[in-house]
Amino acid sequence: MYAVIKAGGKQHKVKTGDVLEIELMQADGDTVTFQPLLVVDDDGKTHYGKEAAQAVVTAKLLGEQKGDKVHVFKYKNKSGYARRQGHRQLMTLIEIAEVKLGSAPKRAAAPKAEKKPAKDEAEPPSPPRPPRPRSSAGPSGRLEHAMAHKKGGGSSRNGRDSSPSGSGSRCSAVRR
Repeated sequence: MYAVIKAGGKQHKVKTGDVLEIELMQADGDTVTFQPLLVVDDDGKTHYGKEAAQAVVTAKLLGEQKGDKVHVFKYKNKSGYARRQGHRQLMTLIEIAEVKLGSAPKRAAAPKAEKKPAKDEAEPPSPPRPPRPRSSAGPSGRLEHAMAHKKGGGSSRNGRDSSPSGSGSRCSAVRR
């Protein structure tokens, strides 16, 4: 029997007797339980969803240690920038003691409430609303100018005439 559990932000496929190295976790006591699970396989029969939520994986804490060193090297070409740094993640060693597929007690079906009889005179459905006319008015109710869409046209911000008068160049006013 195996199960897929989430521990330390990662997923692990575990079975009884496996020793795992997971990210550091603070736990009270010598045992840890993992629940809910993603998938449980019981001799070829796969359980997932609500069935897998009933399962429990029990693990025994073995200790803590540092993981392998990760070398971080930052480099930018042609600028003389190079940085070296190392990192060792703290890890917790666990041994999987048991993978158990529990059976939740079945709930008795609650008696269904009687439905109220329908009204004899039902109101007719209201007719659908006509579509609202489209306008270029914004939320304030004022008409907003559309953006320039032709080449050469523009606004007063870029110094071009908003009404294209031929060449599409900057304002043709004579400067003296």
